[in-house]
Amino acid sequence: MAERIINYDPIYNTVDRDNFEALVEVDRYADRSDAFDAIISATEEHFWDPQDPRYIDFQAEPFNLSEETIMPRDFCIELHTAVAEKLDESQKVRLANQNTRFILSSILHGEQGALSLSASLTSILRDPGAQEYAANQTREEARHVTGFSNYIGARWGTPLASGKTLQSLLAEIVRSGAVYKKLVGMQMLIEGLAMGAFATIQRETHDPVLRQLIRFTMADEAAHHKFGKIWADRTIPELSAEEHEYVETWAAECFQVLLFNLVNAEQKQAIYEEFGLDWQWVRGAVIEAFSDEDRRQDMTNGTNIFRVLIKTLLKAGIITDRTRHVYAQWVDMAELNAESDEVAGAEVAEEATQVLKGINADRIKLGAHYRVN
Repeated sequence: MAERIINYDPIYNTVDRDNFEALVEVDRYADRSDAFDAIISATEEHFWDPQDPRYIDFQAEPFNLSEETIMPRDFCIELHTAVAEKLDESQKVRLANQNTRFILSSILHGEQGALSLSASLTSILRDPGAQEYAANQTREEARHVTGFSNYIGARWGTPLASGKTLQSLLAEIVRSGAVYKKLVGMQMLIEGLAMGAFATIQRETHDPVLRQLIRFTMADEAAHHKFGKIWADRTIPELSAEEHEYVETWAAECFQVLLFNLVNAEQKQAIYEEFGLDWQWVRGAVIEAFSDEDRRQDMTNGTNIFRVLIKTLLKAGIITDRTRHVYAQWVDMAELNAESDEVAGAEVAEEATQVLKGINADRIKLGAHYRVN
C-alpha cells in the first residue's frame, strides 16, 4: 500500500528518490524558496568540530566511574525501588552510570537517525533552498554522531545497543517517503524528546565535558526545530479534517509508544544482566514504587522530555480536541498552551552560540596569522 503524501506548500514538494533526472531539470534551479535562508546563513555561527580540542577535549578531564556518577543518582529510577536493596554501594554507582550510558547511547542512535533522515531528504526535496537546508542539517547531525561517539568512547569504550522502541520508530521515519512523517517524527517527536533531555542533562550533569558537548549540540538542534516549525506553520492550517486526523492520530500513537516503552525495564535488559537482576522483576519493582501520579508530577518539570514533546506538538497545531485527552491525563494542557513558543533550552543554545562565535573568531584569526607568516 502506497504511503500517504500530505503537502500544501511547494517548498516541501518531493521527487521520487530514484528520479535524479527531476533534480537536473533546468527550471528547477531558479525555483528556490527563501524560507530557509536565515537558518542556512546562520549555520556558521554555531559551527563546532568534535575532533578539535579547542571546542571539546574529550580526554582533558578524566572521570572516575567507579566512584562518581555522571548524573545525580536521582536520575536512576531503579535506585528508588527495591532494586537498591540488592546492590552494594559500588554496584549502585555502576548502575547509575550504566543508566546514563543507556540514555546517551539512545541519544547517539537518535542522532544517527537524524543524520540518515536528513540525508534522505536531500535526495527527494525539489526546492533547492529546502535541499540545502537538509544538507546543512545532515552535516550537523554527523558531528553530533561523532561527538557522542567520542564522549561514550572516552567514558565507556562503546555505546549500548539501541532499544527496540527507539530503533523501530527511527527506522519507520527514515524509510518513509512522506515528508510530513519525517518532519513530525524527527523534528517534533525525536527532537522534542532530545531538547528536553539536553536541557536537563546540561543543567544536572557532574561532568563538565558532557555539559560542553550537550550545549554545543543544543546550538544546532535549536535551528533544526525551526525547520520543523516552518513546515507546521505552512502546512497544518491547510490540512483537510481527514488529513489532520491522519497526522494527529499517528503523532498520538507515537507519543504513547515512546511514553510507555522508551526507557522501561525491557529496553535495558542488558544492563540488569550484569547485576544478576531479572528485567521483569525490575519492571515490577519500578511499577510498585512509581504510580501514574508520580509520572504526572515529573511532567510538571519544564524540561521533562515528554512535557517538551507534548508542547512541541501542541504549539505546532497538531493536537486538537480529538486527541487532547491522550496528553491531558499527564499534563495541564491549558497551562502548556499559555507558555511561550520557545523551545526547551533555547537560552542555553543561544549562550552556546555566543561561545562558539568566540572560538571560531579566534580560530579564523589564528589561521590568518599562519597564512601571513
